[in-house]
Amino acid sequence: MTIPMRAARNKPGHPAGGGDGLIAALAGFCMRRARSLLMTYALVAVVAGALGAGAFSELSSGGYTATGTEAARAEKILADRFGASTSDLTVYAGAADGVDSPAAVAAGRRLEAWAHTQPGVRHTASYWDGGRPELRSVDGRAALIRLDLDGDDFTAMRTAERLSPGLRQHSGTLAVDLTGPAVVNAEATRQSQHDLLRAELIVLPLTVLILLLAFGSLAAALVPTAIAACVVTVAFAVLRLVNVFLPMSVFSLNIAAALGFGLAVDYALFVVTRFREELADGCAVPDAVVRSMRTAGRAAVYSAATVVAGLAVVLVLPLPFLRSLAIAGIVVVALGAAVSVTALPALLLLIGSRTASANQALSWRPVRKGISSGSEESHVWKAIAQVTVARPVVLLGLSVLVLLAMAVPFTQARFGVVDARVLPSDASARTAAEASSRAFVVDSERALTVVLPEADVTAPASLDSYARRLSRVPGVVVVSAVTGSYQAGHRTQASGTSQSRARATGPGTWVTVVGQAPAQSDAARQMLQRVRAVPAPGPRLVSGRTAQAADTAAVMGNRLPWAAALAALATAAVLLACTRSLLVPLKAVVVGVLSLTASLGALVWVFQQGHSRFLVGDVAVTGYLEVTMPVLVLALAFSASVDYELFLMTRIKEEYLATGDNKQAIVTGIARTGRLFSAAALIVAVAMGALATSGISMLKMLGIGLAIAVLVDATIVRGILVPAVMQLAGRANWWMPRLQRHPVHSPAPDGTDAHEAMTVSSSSQRATSP
Repeated sequence: MTIPMRAARNKPGHPAGGGDGLIAALAGFCMRRARSLLMTYALVAVVAGALGAGAFSELSSGGYTATGTEAARAEKILADRFGASTSDLTVYAGAADGVDSPAAVAAGRRLEAWAHTQPGVRHTASYWDGGRPELRSVDGRAALIRLDLDGDDFTAMRTAERLSPGLRQHSGTLAVDLTGPAVVNAEATRQSQHDLLRAELIVLPLTVLILLLAFGSLAAALVPTAIAACVVTVAFAVLRLVNVFLPMSVFSLNIAAALGFGLAVDYALFVVTRFREELADGCAVPDAVVRSMRTAGRAAVYSAATVVAGLAVVLVLPLPFLRSLAIAGIVVVALGAAVSVTALPALLLLIGSRTASANQALSWRPVRKGISSGSEESHVWKAIAQVTVARPVVLLGLSVLVLLAMAVPFTQARFGVVDARVLPSDASARTAAEASSRAFVVDSERALTVVLPEADVTAPASLDSYARRLSRVPGVVVVSAVTGSYQAGHRTQASGTSQSRARATGPGTWVTVVGQAPAQSDAARQMLQRVRAVPAPGPRLVSGRTAQAADTAAVMGNRLPWAAALAALATAAVLLACTRSLLVPLKAVVVGVLSLTASLGALVWVFQQGHSRFLVGDVAVTGYLEVTMPVLVLALAFSASVDYELFLMTRIKEEYLATGDNKQAIVTGIARTGRLFSAAALIVAVAMGALATSGISMLKMLGIGLAIAVLVDATIVRGILVPAVMQLAGRANWWMPRLQRHPVHSPAPDGTDAHEAMTVSSSSQRATSP
């Protein structure tokens, strides 16, 4: 069924729906092959679903520390030359009769011997292999076996999963629990799979419900949902294929699902809304599809390009975990845009006017009055916009003060890397890590490893002197070297125990320095600086959890300003190309940074400082933010901010080109998009907020940070801050040196719609001189 189109919408010589540009041409192509195209997409989705279903079995967790740092180089030398590195897996072995009983000694030695022969195990150390006192608990009822595993974090995690059943099976009379980075990563992987299923069960029905309330039409509500489901399904398969060439974090699947039901729904939502408006304004279905794609579809493509550009900048940061999440975001956003501009025109053509038909089940929805030309104006948002443009200075100042107040906690932000506390409080790896920290004087998490790659172990005097100096550093509990163990400048144990199982393949040695303070505390970082300042007998490199965290934070701090500058330039370039305005991109960058800093302040308030913990559930207050999460929140939230900016600016510019009245264009643009942005922001907030139900604290942080950012952006920023700035800027909003001609100040006499007026104006700019 087609709806007759009013002749007033046709521009002479330019038939409505004829298409002007790649987007319109693509829409026409897809509509001509609508059924075959949708059948192809259905087939691709089925195949992708089968392929993506196995992603969880191949993707893993890890990559939380930076590559190329001093700590990373030290770990590589330890692994390559000495066959030892920071422990990947720790066996917490308990014995009711004490670890020195004959049964416990025999069982401990058998267990370590079994572990030492397993593929993927590079080095083992235990209390029983040479009487290492630091691996015995204070009460003598527990001891540790430490395993260094081959490969990177992802490989070590797989090895730990394989070893775990055998370690429990061969424990004999010992009661064992497993912890360590590789075990934590394995448990996080299992938890993320459970969390993803739960999130999908929450997001899918809520998305449909929100769209039903927004559209009042079941057909219109199901279209964006179907698009998002297709995007997520294909994204899972693509990420599994990417994992063949580049290790991908299992959390990339959680990110893909959240973004798929966030931004992908938004893209389809904006297009379907515009399509309904065009139908109500008298367009035939094919013409309405093309007009919708030329406006909302074009904005969706530019929005996706902005998101991809922002996430691509994240790839310059040397954290495998962060890179994999950025790749996931790029994949799902690119797919979302691609499906929206290809499958969506075909789907809208076949569904046609049914998207505009109110469902009888929703007949209780209030009738909206004052709707003109098919555009549903929100009385609430119109009133807010009218108040804002009437008092722009006052409301601009108030909104900036609110955002700055929210941002204040971010000035106290501290950053660290993942440890066992990322897991739920009842996770076995976390409980074992906490028990080990309480029961042992020497905690492996608090140990620094000083690698001396050129040290001469045949001349031990210099090494002995160096170890004594290290043991006198404030905060150091014990120092272990090939020459012995040291405390407070004195050797307390003879040589030959600390490195007896290592297999050196070259010169050099290493020294273990155990501190008293928690690994990622300020005191531990101060101790690290003092240890690095002690003169060494030749070149030295320092590793360990404290060094990894400090080096990762330092690298991120050095590269983030450059990454942020690149992201700002990329965003401004895309906005400049879309809006053909010099001020709008600058305003978007400044406003985006201000609003996002506010959301980061909320993260510090909740997760670092521990306020309002009842809102987030089971989360350990570590005193720092995991270093990758603020970066990811910034990248994704800024992209979502630009998403709304593009659609709002496109609509306001259409109104301005049609009327020449800046104030009226702002009010009308916000009135006609306010309800839409509310629904879109709510969907994104639900999709991201579902991550907050995760048992993984990082995903909680990401979900809440993004939900806050999107809601703040859709209310304070879009409703008050942006219209206030645009009202004060006036005609300067659309100023473009040498490229921008005088805007059309009134509707074209032939009834050309706003987008056509903009196109004609843009064409005349190239054909005439100032």
